[in-house]
Amino acid sequence: MSRTEFSFRSFDIEQDTQRVPEITSFLHTAYAPLAVRGMKFLATHQDDAMTLKRLARGHALLVENKAGEIIGTVTLYPPAPDSTCELYRENDVYVLGQFAVHPELQRAGLGARMVDWCIDKTRAKGGQRLALDTSEHADHLIAWYDKLGFRFVQHTRWDVVNYRSVVMAKTV
Repeated sequence: MSRTEFSFRSFDIEQDTQRVPEITSFLHTAYAPLAVRGMKFLATHQDDAMTLKRLARGHALLVENKAGEIIGTVTLYPPAPDSTCELYRENDVYVLGQFAVHPELQRAGLGARMVDWCIDKTRAKGGQRLALDTSEHADHLIAWYDKLGFRFVQHTRWDVVNYRSVVMAKTV
């Protein structure tokens, strides 16, 4: 898989709905190493309907290689006044989720570029902070987010996963 030739584009609900099964399969593949470690992220097992619901709730980015295959995706969500996570209810906080890079391309800088895209979009929408959550058992992800400037804010529990989540945020 090429490490250098890729393009970013927004997911278009009108034009890209037929790609939802491909996106779901990609998410399952990208999250499989976490599932093997016992972390049941929603993206490890969600169906196409859930993938589409999550894509439609925010502004989704698709990263494609030269052949048009999906090699990365992330969705930026607006503030959610009804969230069970206290931080996510704040009106200046945008949240990145459904974040995945193809396993063969991880640790090659693509994920950091995708986070930069989220930061730019957050600023453009008037947001002041970018937040995320991950399993408290995903030490490598927590360390990577910390390296990118995200800091621990709180713990939360989601009813669709089997772990306590670490919520992190950074000022943008």
